[in-house]
Amino acid sequence: MLARLLASVATGEVSASLKRARVASMFYALAAFLGLFGIGFLVLAGFIAAADEWGTLEAALGFGLGFVAMALVVLVSLRIWTRAEQRRARERRVSDAGVLAGTAALTLLPSLLSRTGKFGALALPVLVAVGYAIYRENSGGDPDGDAG
Repeated sequence: MLARLLASVATGEVSASLKRARVASMFYALAAFLGLFGIGFLVLAGFIAAADEWGTLEAALGFGLGFVAMALVVLVSLRIWTRAEQRRARERRVSDAGVLAGTAALTLLPSLLSRTGKFGALALPVLVAVGYAIYRENSGGDPDGDAG
């Protein structure tokens, strides 16, 4: 991949790619601009039809309330999505901390087991218990196998 990138720089293909991207982005911007105008005229046509059916004031009130309701739905949806993302980030941090603790325990295992004395004899069961607790936390399953 790096060789391909270097070859494209050497042949001047990068500037051609940038020019193509710039032209494409201008056309996409123009298409979005024209699309917004189209949507605006469709809304205007709907308003005119509603004004003919129910009257100008009622149509204006209906369209205004409709757009405010849609804005509220978007804001509530954004709030729900933001909270879900924060919860996922918090769970990732907890999981990463567990992985870090497990890695640290495995890194220290050889030095702890090589020591003589009471501490070295107690190190293995303690590390096994910590490792099992980390595994159980990260696996997300119930250790008894119960579903509820």
